[in-house]
Amino acid sequence: MIAAPNGAHKTKSDHPALPMTPGELADTAAGALDAGAAMMHLHVRKADGGHTLDPAVYRQAIAAVRRSVGDKLVIQVTSESAGIYRPEEQMRAIREVKPEAVSLALREWVPGETYEKPASECFRWLAGNACVPQYIIYSAAEAKWYGTLRERGVIPDAPHWLLFVLGRYVRGQQSQPADLLPFLEQPLDRPWSLCAFGRAEHACAVVAASLGGHVRVGFENNIYLKDGSIAAHNAALIEQVVEAAGVLNRPLMDADGLREMFASF
Repeated sequence: MIAAPNGAHKTKSDHPALPMTPGELADTAAGALDAGAAMMHLHVRKADGGHTLDPAVYRQAIAAVRRSVGDKLVIQVTSESAGIYRPEEQMRAIREVKPEAVSLALREWVPGETYEKPASECFRWLAGNACVPQYIIYSAAEAKWYGTLRERGVIPDAPHWLLFVLGRYVRGQQSQPADLLPFLEQPLDRPWSLCAFGRAEHACAVVAASLGGHVRVGFENNIYLKDGSIAAHNAALIEQVVEAAGVLNRPLMDADGLREMFASF
């Protein structure tokens, strides 16, 4: 279970409990852990609330979360460009932060053939520095392209997993459970997770769990509970997926279990 509590774009005008400061992120991490999360997907903000990949800001937030939950959550930082950062800037920021885990969009890091070499070098640097990447994939076509990059050695044979995104980061996006099915048409030999947008996030999460996937939920993509009411906090979105996992007989994985999974492939 991955908590994605804030994202790059939303502010407190979207939800007053959306965490933006290191202290708020630390409090949210504690709530996510208590609710059943094993990982926190971390975005950080500038003083004005804008998206940033500034390593100093990342270090401050990571330290606050670690003080709050110790090593009981895997901290996964984002490398999202948000229309601000070029691929080389994203790669440089991650090298400076040296996180335990990172999410990266293949289409942002490899927007053309000329970026294959520097991206591949950074992928190998991640492997050599015990940083587990989660490659973000937005369509079945991208899933096929990911397979091609692996076959060609651009993506190394090193620990990684996948995130299937059902939709786009645009206002009003509403994902549906059936959106997952095209992603699963490609052969998969790595674990995968799902994130979905809008009021059907919970339904999408339940379908993913029933098909053997992992789940990412939180205010980054959705603020609504399954009954259509607004969640009071991020933990409430996690709690209802945890309940569904029990019905599906899908045991929860803690942070140590997640780390063992990374080490096993």
